[in-house]
Amino acid sequence: MAKINTQHSYPGMHRLSVRTTDEDIERIENGCIRTHSLCEDASSELQRVISVEGRHLSESQTSSFTGRGAMARLSRFVVSVRSWATRHLRHEDQRPDSFLERIRGPELIEVSTRQSNIRSFLGVRERPGGVNSRWPLARFNVNYSNNTNEDKKEEKKEVKEEKKEEKKEEKKEEKKEEKKEEKKEEKKGDKKDDKKDDKKKEEKKKEIFVIDPSSNTYYNWLTIIAAPVFYNWCMLVCRACFDELQVEHIKLWLFLDYSSDIIYILDMFVRFRTGFLEQGLLVHDEKKLRDHYTKTRQFRLDVLSLLPTDLAYFKLGLNYPELRFNRLLRIARLFEFFDRTETRTNYPNMFRIGNLVLYILIIIHWNACIYFAISKVIGFGTDSWVYPNVSIPEYGRLSRKYIYSLYWSTLTLTTIGETPPPVKDEEYLFVVIDFLVGVLIFATIVGNVGSMISNMNASRAEFQAKVDSIKQYMHFRKVTKDLEARVIKWFDYLWTNKKTVDEKEVLKNLPDKLKAEIAINVHLDTLKKVRIFQDCEAGLLIELVLKLKPTVFSPGDYICKKGDIGREMYIIKEGKLAVVADDGITQFVVLSDGSYFGEISILNIKGSKSGNRRTANIRSIGYSDLFCLSKDDLMEALTEYPEAKKALEEKGRQILMKDNLIDEEAAKAGADPKDLEEKVERLETALDTLQTRFARLLAEYTSSQQKVKQRLAKVETRVKKYGSGTLSVGEAEAEKPEEEKK
Repeated sequence: MAKINTQHSYPGMHRLSVRTTDEDIERIENGCIRTHSLCEDASSELQRVISVEGRHLSESQTSSFTGRGAMARLSRFVVSVRSWATRHLRHEDQRPDSFLERIRGPELIEVSTRQSNIRSFLGVRERPGGVNSRWPLARFNVNYSNNTNEDKKEEKKEVKEEKKEEKKEEKKEEKKEEKKEEKKEEKKGDKKDDKKDDKKKEEKKKEIFVIDPSSNTYYNWLTIIAAPVFYNWCMLVCRACFDELQVEHIKLWLFLDYSSDIIYILDMFVRFRTGFLEQGLLVHDEKKLRDHYTKTRQFRLDVLSLLPTDLAYFKLGLNYPELRFNRLLRIARLFEFFDRTETRTNYPNMFRIGNLVLYILIIIHWNACIYFAISKVIGFGTDSWVYPNVSIPEYGRLSRKYIYSLYWSTLTLTTIGETPPPVKDEEYLFVVIDFLVGVLIFATIVGNVGSMISNMNASRAEFQAKVDSIKQYMHFRKVTKDLEARVIKWFDYLWTNKKTVDEKEVLKNLPDKLKAEIAINVHLDTLKKVRIFQDCEAGLLIELVLKLKPTVFSPGDYICKKGDIGREMYIIKEGKLAVVADDGITQFVVLSDGSYFGEISILNIKGSKSGNRRTANIRSIGYSDLFCLSKDDLMEALTEYPEAKKALEEKGRQILMKDNLIDEEAAKAGADPKDLEEKVERLETALDTLQTRFARLLAEYTSSQQKVKQRLAKVETRVKKYGSGTLSVGEAEAEKPEEEKK
């Protein structure tokens, strides 16, 4: 066999390539990075020693490949130690060596790893197969000895496999980068969601306890705050004018005063938490509530009412309750309490009268206290107008002082009776003011009381007017006395049992939804008692409930007679009805509350032997209240519910079949001719309306066409006269009278 010389086939080239790359790499590392580790220096020195020893080997050595292979294995071990050290010292995750890297040789692996580290530091991106390839010395890893063609083919295959693996690895790295980017985007999205959640949590945190102004809690608080306000308005002026009242009960007044101050402070907190409507929703934002209250005039008045003016007690003493007059500024709360109570009470007219009397008493009370204060300033008993001398035991008592002043104030303000005439100028001035206030009070009393009494009797007056008109009609038409007495008794029954209210008139101002809710609350249970309506849709029941009409029958009245055309069905709400014979005396059945009749006759079921005629005589035993549902109202409601109509007809047919009151042949036959006639009539009315609309549109079209023709004729005449040019203003004005004459 031919021996292959593997010592140094092209030693110069091989040595030069390795050294130049080593030197270049060391120059780059020293100049740019300057961060050599101990392991890298040791490995480079070992590689240099290996290359020198390889050059100085004796050429006579028979198996140089063996010695060189041993050094190569040693250098490979050192390189693996270096890579392990760098990986653990720098904490970098390096790609594991592939199979080609392990067989490539220590020098090229070491050079390629160093070069890749440098490029990673410099930010140079490597491209497969280009100048910046990951293995730049791979092209020098060629055995230029006398190798066979098979070895060369194997080397080429290895190179191709290297490139393929490099491409696969790059694709993997790109996929990893894409995954990392997707993860980053997901993290960003999660962060955004977290931020949104945090914002929502913050908003939820901002929502605080808010008092709804329409709730019972708010009304109860108004009741509490109205008490100290009323106390201050009644007692402060009285204590300021009557010294004995202030001095004898000083501890009680201090306790009540500062208790009312505490309630005032709490009321300000309630104001800060009182909600208001914004776009129909109750606001729960603390800042909005605070701004809404602080911008009102009432906030300034509330602050003024809590100013600590009673600190002047330390200088002036405790006998000056007039220092607390700023507490009177909270009177708006008292008025609000009165307004809320008026809307909530079931007797608003009585409350208005009581409220008016209370206002008058407070005015008289204040006027009496002011009269006593003026008398004290002028001097008790100095003239006939002022309060008598308090040294007299009869007039020295506190009760006599207040009652005398209240009596004088009442006489003056109501202008009833005589009072001592004034003597001094200031007395005249005070009396004049009192008379003016008294006139206003008297006019207010008369006007308000008169309107309240008329409102209280408005319903009675209206009802009495109806009764009087019917009485006049019966007297004019000479109705019999018995029938007239029955009519009057019927009206008396309506008034005594409070059944005179017209439901439609009362509920006409409410929206449809509230009307429906009231009707459901009042009549739905009654309507559900009817068999044919028990399984109907809720929407149909609501429609029918709105169409129920209450009616009242007198004793002996016939609700229906045998053979009458059935246009209504009845539901008994209260009272008793009797099914009687033709003589009107013999009773077959007595119907009571919750019973119903006439439901079959208003359905027009085909094949019914009785048709839409009544089959029995029904008479009222006493006064009875019934709900009436007319046929027209039922059919109007069923037009929107065709399936419910079919179900009702089927139920009615089953009821008739049980009672053997249906002709099956007629039911199976075609349409009822009466129904066809009704349909034809409806079509004719619809056609008439369409014809009238069409005639109107045609008239409008002809009139507009004539106007267009006239305008075109004018344009043609102008074009004939002046050609295609435009008319001047003067010519156009000169032409107008001529056209008008024509």
